[in-house]
Amino acid sequence: MRRILFALLAAAALVLVAGVAFRPTRPPAATPAAALADPLTTRVARAQQHLRDVPGDWTGWAALGGAYLEQARVTADPALYPKAQQAAEKSLALRPRDNGDALVVLGALANARHDFAAARAKAQTALRIDDHDADAYGVLADALTQLGDAAGASAAVQRMLDTRPGLAAYARASYDLELRGRIAAAADLMRRALIDAADPHDAAFCHSQLGDLAFGRGDLASARDEYAAALAADPASIAAQRGRARVRAAQGDLAGALTDYADLTARLPGPTYLLEYAELATVAGQDPAPHLALAGAAQTLFTANGGRDGLAGAALALAADRPAEAVTAARAEWARRQHPDVADTLAWSLHEAGRDAEALTYARRAVAGGAHPATYAYHLALIHLALGDTGAARAELSRALATNPYFSPVDGPTARRALAALGGSQ
Repeated sequence: MRRILFALLAAAALVLVAGVAFRPTRPPAATPAAALADPLTTRVARAQQHLRDVPGDWTGWAALGGAYLEQARVTADPALYPKAQQAAEKSLALRPRDNGDALVVLGALANARHDFAAARAKAQTALRIDDHDADAYGVLADALTQLGDAAGASAAVQRMLDTRPGLAAYARASYDLELRGRIAAAADLMRRALIDAADPHDAAFCHSQLGDLAFGRGDLASARDEYAAALAADPASIAAQRGRARVRAAQGDLAGALTDYADLTARLPGPTYLLEYAELATVAGQDPAPHLALAGAAQTLFTANGGRDGLAGAALALAADRPAEAVTAARAEWARRQHPDVADTLAWSLHEAGRDAEALTYARRAVAGGAHPATYAYHLALIHLALGDTGAARAELSRALATNPYFSPVDGPTARRALAALGGSQ
């Protein structure tokens, strides 16, 4: 099985950021109801009851759409997307003009489905209605980030911070800094976001993001502690369990890591997690085929619910040893959005297809904004090596292993062997 693209993981993290702490600006008044264990379940139930009582409340329908979208964010269940869309469209039908709440929900939904151009348009329309709508700036920032408009995204994040500082704004600002390679500053802002976490899901999100930042710099102890804190806040957190699995694999506990992946993919059979499970199964000498088959089915489910994800398509094609298909999927994604992850994915797909001169252009684009994670460095190194530039290859392999020697259970050992063969040392 070909090496699977770990660049997918950063994209998946961004989707979580796109939905974090989303709240319509004018939620309906709560109606009497028995307290439920989960705050999101309570929120949905109250919104539904309110609309049974007052079916013509356009703000209530927008709030219900936002609640469904928040549930989808926490559970990563794309089957909730149509419900969010129907509720927001009902709100627009009741109030076609000056309905920024519904537009923000539809924009956030477009981001979740990876239709970033549509999300940008919805956010811009909402901001023409109210140029102080913090949620609209959040949707706009997410869309512009993925479309490759770094300056525009930073400006939208700053407007969100100015308008309504809080968890959602700090989380986006943290990711904006991460994309510029300012990891320490990104972690500081995520810790600030954690202070504003209002419920266990938000706290688990922040701890998981801090764990990811720690793992990305090779700090396994800090990553382990953050994932443990996330699971203490929300024992059902998929992101935290996935992070714990990666730490366990890095520490040599393959059995524990495989157990984590078996559990989390049973609860959430998403393509990214299943691809990781398949790679780890291969390392452990197990058959990855069942996990790859499920990953393909999960991708089909995502697209059936209106999603578009060329990165997952490229990763699936590479896992099936179809590099030409991976190039086609990644190139189509690049035509839609110029995010660094897409550049890295396209570069690696071109490398696997034997087109390294072209691959080098995109590998350099991936790191041009300042972010230079271990995966990017490793891909750039092997492209340089294929082109005969051993000096550049040695430098990038050294960078990858210095940044995070645990970045991949397959590619990490490969990087160490390649660096040794080039006369380098970690």
